Amino acid sequence: MAETLAISVPTVLDATRGRLTKKMCDDRLESWSAHVVDHLRMAIEVRGRENFDRAATYLVMSNHQSHYDVPVLFHVLGPPHGQSLRMIAKIELFSLPFFGRAMLEAGFVAIDRKSRRSAIESLDVAKQRMRSGVNVWIAPEGTRSPTGELLPFKKGGFHLALDVGEPILPVTVQGTRLALPRGASRSTRDASVRVTIHPPIDTARYDRTPKGIAALQETVRTAIASAL
Repeated sequence: MAETLAISVPTVLDATRGRLTKKMCDDRLESWSAHVVDHLRMAIEVRGRENFDRAATYLVMSNHQSHYDVPVLFHVLGPPHGQSLRMIAKIELFSLPFFGRAMLEAGFVAIDRKSRRSAIESLDVAKQRMRSGVNVWIAPEGTRSPTGELLPFKKGGFHLALDVGEPILPVTVQGTRLALPRGASRSTRDASVRVTIHPPIDTARYDRTPKGIAALQETVRTAIASAL
């Protein structure tokens, strides 16, 4: 919380003064994620780094085991390893003092899954981010898994992938539940975390029919599940 507040407050202040830039946000997210990982003494093993082209634009899709998936993936996939990375997050987070405003100003995308119209508008914002060369990350499960097993996937991210036409980068995160499982209030240090980056999936091979969407979902799900 202290690390998050330390980057949220100056981000809000810089935005208010009209001097916030994407690079400033990237630098703060890089520093924040590194400090969180170091503070928890996480041992992170990255597999499949060769599948990640730092010059490409991806829709990143991963499983979701813990709140610590967020700093871990920014640490592994964000600058300096690749282009800017922003996430699609539930709208409730954007109402938190300082943190929510900082997320909004930094280019994160809020999604309200209870409102179809709002969700569609959020995906349009995500399209704009990707078209400007920003990697966008979404957890297709929509929430953290209480057991670590994959939950059913939501379809919104797959429509976004087909609309934008950029490849999906499936990523498997394993071990963050050891640091903070869903429902826990205290973090645990020294967790061993493995991040597996799978080969990108070319969305041009799939169409917008229900059958095409289902096939794309299954392809991504199979890739993510293969490293659990």
